[in-house]
Amino acid sequence: MRRQMLVLAMTCVLGVPVLRAADTETPVVHPAAEERVEVTATKYPDDPDKIPQSMTVISGQDLRDRGATDFRSALALVAGVDLAPGGDGGPASGVPEMWGFREQDAYLLIVDGVPWGGVFNPQVATVSLKDIERIEILRGAAPVMYGTTSFVGVIQVIRYFPGRGAPGIQAAAGSYGSAAIASSFDLGTWAGFGSRLTLDAEQRDYRDPRTDFERGHLLWRNRAELGSGGELHFDLEGTWLNQSPSSPVPRAGSVLAPNVPQDANYNPGGAEIDPRRNAVSGGFTIPKSYGVWSGLVSYAHSSTDALRGFVTDPTGPVFPAIGERSTTAIDEVYADAHVELTNVAKTQIVAGADYQYGKGHLNGGDFDYTINADGSNPQDGTSVPLNINANITDTRNFGGLYGFVAWTPDWRWRLEGGLRLNFTDESRDTSVDDFALATFDQGSDSVGESRLGGSAGVTFTAWQHGVDNVRIFIDYRNAYKPAAVDFGLDAEAEILDPETSESWELGVRTTLLDQKLQIEMSAFDLELQNLVVPTLVNGLPALENAGAERFQGVELEASGHLPYDIVLRAAGSYHDAKFLDYVRDFDGVPTQLAGKRQEMTPIWLAGFGIVYAPSKRFIAHADTSFTGSRYLNKRNTALAAQFTTWGMGIGWRGDRFTIRLDGTNLGDQRDPVAESELADASYYLLEARRIWLSFDWLF
Repeated sequence: MRRQMLVLAMTCVLGVPVLRAADTETPVVHPAAEERVEVTATKYPDDPDKIPQSMTVISGQDLRDRGATDFRSALALVAGVDLAPGGDGGPASGVPEMWGFREQDAYLLIVDGVPWGGVFNPQVATVSLKDIERIEILRGAAPVMYGTTSFVGVIQVIRYFPGRGAPGIQAAAGSYGSAAIASSFDLGTWAGFGSRLTLDAEQRDYRDPRTDFERGHLLWRNRAELGSGGELHFDLEGTWLNQSPSSPVPRAGSVLAPNVPQDANYNPGGAEIDPRRNAVSGGFTIPKSYGVWSGLVSYAHSSTDALRGFVTDPTGPVFPAIGERSTTAIDEVYADAHVELTNVAKTQIVAGADYQYGKGHLNGGDFDYTINADGSNPQDGTSVPLNINANITDTRNFGGLYGFVAWTPDWRWRLEGGLRLNFTDESRDTSVDDFALATFDQGSDSVGESRLGGSAGVTFTAWQHGVDNVRIFIDYRNAYKPAAVDFGLDAEAEILDPETSESWELGVRTTLLDQKLQIEMSAFDLELQNLVVPTLVNGLPALENAGAERFQGVELEASGHLPYDIVLRAAGSYHDAKFLDYVRDFDGVPTQLAGKRQEMTPIWLAGFGIVYAPSKRFIAHADTSFTGSRYLNKRNTALAAQFTTWGMGIGWRGDRFTIRLDGTNLGDQRDPVAESELADASYYLLEARRIWLSFDWLF
């Protein structure tokens, strides 16, 4: 397999960002030194400083200067955002937290304008962070242009188009026998299309026994210019991923089970979580005298073979466990068409329609096995007979009509509003054959609903001097999202109630010292109804609605550009996430959880980083992150202590090459950072210390 990875990426690269500015609406002077094109909040090029919503734009060059190789390190210095590596999705995956809400499906992941995971869950494990132009992180509910998708944030990854990135190759070697190689380069022009190819492959091993992943990725981007500034583009992309998963650590009472070794792996022999994803997408932009027409359509097919297991009782010399063997296939379609009207003075108008289709099918079952307390000599999971055979098919059709208006009456004010009419239709068919009870059950359910959602926001420029300013913004959002689907083995046919939310955000952002200092501070208030949370049904993982919850907080983010190519970044947040009304059954006793804090959500998060990155010679960076104490359970009886991590890197940059040595979690903290949704009271630990030695060469 490693030889295949080497062959796959033998000619490869990472590019250098080319970012363009776009803001000609107001008569005042606008930033010229480091303007960024932001598209997530508006679907057209705009100035991110004017958006009445908290957001951060991370350039690809910043990722390379910090040696960031995964989502956790990429988002480490974004206010209020934390990503726990690994989780139930496997070691290549991650569980993000935004606005104090840590759930796999609570946010929207977009790659080049396409929802990654469609109408089901974000497929973060299959995203490659190679040849990145920028990452945009938007806090709060997704804009009306993206529909029934997210309550707490949007993460959009944007890769280079042909002709915008430099050609080169990167190779790296790291801890525990890890290795990676990547390359991106333009292929020239064919039939009027500029073409760019990205190839990358990685083998990442872990300190945890029997834990690793191998990933290969290919992206072929094509772009042709049309008359009058239009364009036509299409992409072909494929990802294969082989994962040998780690185990979450079970909890015993108020602490993690003391008799469980830190790196024990309780998965059965042959454990795997192996996604495959192939996708094609295409779009166009056509300028007209009155505005710009744009369209995008994509299709993706993914499949995942899974074999894993979880301990059910961490006592005695031998632990009982339950395993899962399943195959899940998902087809997803996304289509969007909209027009941006530019012929109305001081006003931007976007009107459009979109459609998402998703069909997922799971076939599999569970089995019982035992394993030694230290995880040694695991039983082969492929040979254990299944207790049940479950089949689940879920089909979703989500569509909507949307309109968005941004009005700038003068240089001080920007007022915007969006309205969306959602159309959702879902059907679910399930069957389960219980071999032990000799029973066969099947069921079905369907739900259709139309619902309005919308947003409104105001940005006021309180002070402006040259490129420096102080802006105050306020934002309101009303959002709706059908209940998550986890394709668990519970085979419940009932479709849960949809989740709804209302949120407010008030903030101030400023740029000072000729844009060398940038600060943003915001406060938010989010109320959720019918939040979908994990539970157990007949010993198997399932989902249920959880009444009402409230998320409040304050977030602060700052960056400063000092002389001699030094950049400082700092971020901090206070999050208060509590249940308002949720009755949960614990061992047959109904318990009201009102006033209890959400599990795994720390009150305090903070980070600080410094980067020294001149165009040549010595380069270096260092960063530290603080995670406050958090409860491990909903009843708030198990409190995990606060912890701090730090990393650093040094290197040398020449005319065409860069060599660097980077380390993450150098203090080797192994604290619990994510709760399993498949195993009761079990927690994934922070990844151990990791070192990378890498070499980049530009052709």
